[in-house]
Amino acid sequence: MGSPHIILMFSGKRKSGKDFICEKLKMILEEKCAIIRISAPLKCSYAETHNLDIKELMSDGPYKEKYRLDMIKWSDKIREEDPGYFCKKACDDAEIKPVWIVTDIRRKSDIKWFKETYKDKIKTVRISAELETRKNRGWIFQNGVDDVASECDLDDWVKWNLEVKNDSEEELEDAIEKILNFVAFTLS
Repeated sequence: MGSPHIILMFSGKRKSGKDFICEKLKMILEEKCAIIRISAPLKCSYAETHNLDIKELMSDGPYKEKYRLDMIKWSDKIREEDPGYFCKKACDDAEIKPVWIVTDIRRKSDIKWFKETYKDKIKTVRISAELETRKNRGWIFQNGVDDVASECDLDDWVKWNLEVKNDSEEELEDAIEKILNFVAFTLS
């Protein structure tokens, strides 16, 4: 089986706009890319194990928030035995395209697994937004969620290939342009 030419790995706090930026990139790159969500196999396995509605769990609504804390604890137990478990499952299910967009890296172990598996094809992107912007997008601090590894493990990571702000339309357009430059250079 083949593999992509470049893998863009996105990280950022909740409501920083990661998914929004990734979806915009997908619209621009169209058939050249596939979106990979590490959270997809995690949520599917969790839903299956706990007899929950997978569609609701995959949404961005209150149903997911109801189970978020327990889902984090559950997935941490699996990661203790195999840190790359969900990364591998997400990639095994992914369609081979020149560009992969991984929307939700959250831990140093995610980056480590991808770098060990795909070597120099990896480009890491950190999306940030001011606290007030995130609140305006609906973020509310939640104990046990916003102060644990799934949200904080990459806070001290300094080896980003690109760091972009996403507080305004101008910053969004600038971020998209910078990210597309990675892709253009790699695919040329």
